[in-house]
Amino acid sequence: MKKILKIMLISISTIITVMVVFLATVYFVNLVSNEREKGKLEDYGQKVMVDGKQMNVLIQGDGKETIVLLPGYGTASPVLDFKPLVKELSPYYRVVVIEPFGYGLSDDTDKVRTSQNYVDEIHECLQKLNIKKYTLMGHSISGIYGLEYVNQYEKEVQAFVGIDSSVPKQETDELPVSSLQLLNQSGLYRLLLKVNPDQLVMPKVDDQTKAQIKMLTFRNFLDESQGSEADNFRNNFKNAQRLHFPKKLPVVFYLADQTEKETPSWKPMHEDLLKNVDRGKVVTFKGGHYLHHTRSKEIAADFKGFLSEIESNR
Repeated sequence: MKKILKIMLISISTIITVMVVFLATVYFVNLVSNEREKGKLEDYGQKVMVDGKQMNVLIQGDGKETIVLLPGYGTASPVLDFKPLVKELSPYYRVVVIEPFGYGLSDDTDKVRTSQNYVDEIHECLQKLNIKKYTLMGHSISGIYGLEYVNQYEKEVQAFVGIDSSVPKQETDELPVSSLQLLNQSGLYRLLLKVNPDQLVMPKVDDQTKAQIKMLTFRNFLDESQGSEADNFRNNFKNAQRLHFPKKLPVVFYLADQTEKETPSWKPMHEDLLKNVDRGKVVTFKGGHYLHHTRSKEIAADFKGFLSEIESNR
């Protein structure tokens, strides 16, 4: 029995030692990689001072009409993520991609991520850029922030476009923020992505751009801003339920058929938001939630027609 017990203790000690060494190695590899990647990040866009911090913005195209693009939750680099859509829109419009605090190359912030704070910051950014009239085009969670925005700045916004955008009455899941942040800080998140790189959702871009997106994913993953944003999901969605799109504001929703299959009420909830609107429509495209990765040409073409129709009716 003593011999068996001794063997068991040695085995347990060996397993524990191996686990400790493994976790320590993963942690230090992540630490070193994070430091090394800081020097490899390529700058893009321009910095705008907002609320005492730097917000990164890309402006492309010189068309008469301006489109402001806002990202979905957790997008590592909105500028790089919207690249296919910017390519399709910029020959005809001035396209402005805003990277909110905690996203892309923008600074992080400890300011609570309420819809109101988000809206205030985006508006200040546009004011600093002297952009007074524009179409707001948002993906996913930006449907919630956009609804708040257009109600406050109706005279500035010429139209709202939602790309599989969130709606106030949809179900919202709570993210285990602290656990996920620990996963990232420990280096295990980096290891998981190395084992299964397909977990990263990104557009069809060149390898260099993919590498930049990957590095920005590790840099920004559930930073202070994104952590606070996740913690405020339910309150932000609940507060948005009091809002409607302004009657005279043109609105178009581009929805993904895969999302409609997963959530049968997806299209009806969007149609419900258009009941008060004079000019609004819902268009469904084949594809997943990130429609701007796969259906940029179709979105740009339909939007161009939609905007032309609006102009002709004014």
